[in-house]
Amino acid sequence: MGNPAVHWQVQENGYYRLSGVLERDTVPAFWQQRREWMPQDAKVTIELSDLTRVDSAGMVMLLHLHRELTQAGRHLVLQGVPQQLLTLLRLSHVDTVLAACME
Repeated sequence: MGNPAVHWQVQENGYYRLSGVLERDTVPAFWQQRREWMPQDAKVTIELSDLTRVDSAGMVMLLHLHRELTQAGRHLVLQGVPQQLLTLLRLSHVDTVLAACME
């Protein structure tokens, strides 16, 4: 079995898919490479239903992504948010930060 990985796929204008494993082993390298994948669209929709695992590091990365996009005047929409991530957000008392982003 290979190392866990996170995958970023451009679907179409402003629509992206995040799949794989978004956890402490994958987030640091993925986040460091964000200049390569960071969306430039005014509205950024990210489909998360293909994530097989999300831990607190993945949650924090999504919160940072939200902050960076918001500071740049862009709007983030998260679709297909896994139950595991919803639970982490709620337990960490930060679910309201991303609540307006979720569809």
